[in-house]
Amino acid sequence: MMYMGTPRDYEFYVATRVMMLSLRRLSPNADRVVIASLDVPPLWVQALKNDGVKVVSVKNLKNPYEKQENFNRRFKLTLNKLYAWSLVSYERVVMLDSDNIFLQNTDELFQCGQFCAVFINPCIFHTGLFVLQPSMDVFKNMLHELAVGRENPDGADQGFLASYFPDLLDQPMFHPPANGTKLWGTYRLPLGYQMDASYYYLKLRWSIPCGPNSVITFPSAPWFKPWYWWSWPVLPLGLSWHEQRRENLGYSSEIPLVLIQAVLYIGVIAVTRLARPSLSKMCYNRRMEKNTMFLLSLLRIVAAWSILAAYTIPFFIIPRTVHPLLGWPLYLLGSFSLSSIVINIFFLHPITVLTTWFGFIGALVVMAFPWYLNGVVRALAVFAYAFCCAPLIWASLVKTMSSLQVLIERDAFRLGEPNQNAEFTKLY
Repeated sequence: MMYMGTPRDYEFYVATRVMMLSLRRLSPNADRVVIASLDVPPLWVQALKNDGVKVVSVKNLKNPYEKQENFNRRFKLTLNKLYAWSLVSYERVVMLDSDNIFLQNTDELFQCGQFCAVFINPCIFHTGLFVLQPSMDVFKNMLHELAVGRENPDGADQGFLASYFPDLLDQPMFHPPANGTKLWGTYRLPLGYQMDASYYYLKLRWSIPCGPNSVITFPSAPWFKPWYWWSWPVLPLGLSWHEQRRENLGYSSEIPLVLIQAVLYIGVIAVTRLARPSLSKMCYNRRMEKNTMFLLSLLRIVAAWSILAAYTIPFFIIPRTVHPLLGWPLYLLGSFSLSSIVINIFFLHPITVLTTWFGFIGALVVMAFPWYLNGVVRALAVFAYAFCCAPLIWASLVKTMSSLQVLIERDAFRLGEPNQNAEFTKLY
């Protein structure tokens, strides 16, 4: 399913294409279909069709739960998922969220009954993957239930379907018949069809005992979805998704912007190495010495915000869905280049400003280390590193602020005394 109206429409479009292309590599004996709202850009629709995907265009279903107290607006159009019941040209439909990674063929799911889903939560099934038998009668009844305001705890598809199929927890577990026949009724799907990524993070390996380990899902906060470049090594499985994208779709849409940013950052570093501007003109020929403390306070604030900007601006302008092995080096290059501007403008010692930069590199190495026994050991290692690194970063910040005091006291910044060399710019 695809719809528009969120800040992350493009990311979910990319995720949908990657999942559909990865499914094609597994040679499923089924059509691959995307239910797309009418406002999905035509170029995106055409790209999906070029990937061999059938696109069914639908009108957005009005969400009657928008005024609920706990309603999250990013789920406003997830009820479009109900259109899956209108696909009556198919005997069975496996409805998918775009944040799934398939490890093997799952055609046996088409043998399940009228409705089948996985319980990730002990009491509530997950709608990131479920099997259904299309039926216009069921679809119309669901629309009627929306109109009369059927109870929906979260105002999204998850709550509505859990309310519509309240007895699924009491149903038998799905075991595909060996002869390939289709089952009738409702069934619980084994956990192996929706392996929550958080299970992996605990042991750093898969050990799902029930059912085949077939599908990984990422039901996490939006900013921790696997397609973002910062997802790895923060989340160990982020690289798995990006490897699927590299093999199936590639990164041709992001590479030009990555190259432009890299060239720009290298140019900034080169310029700041060749020319170190003097700030003496800023404070030249001031008349009142009592302004010294005000100037010092102002410089400290400006320097602190400049250092913060050097580490945050590159993060937000990197293409979000680029490969982590491109995103992190570009971020480090960008933060280094902007930090060099701060160093040269305020005459700061490079090591004090770049301590945080080296700290980031160390944190990435600690998180990416591949030989931890389990997720608990990994978490303790990251915590220990942060505990040891925090005093160094604090000391570097204190030293940076104190060096600004020295800057004020230099001849070029002595208030009330003209600087005879203020008109010159130093070159190194």
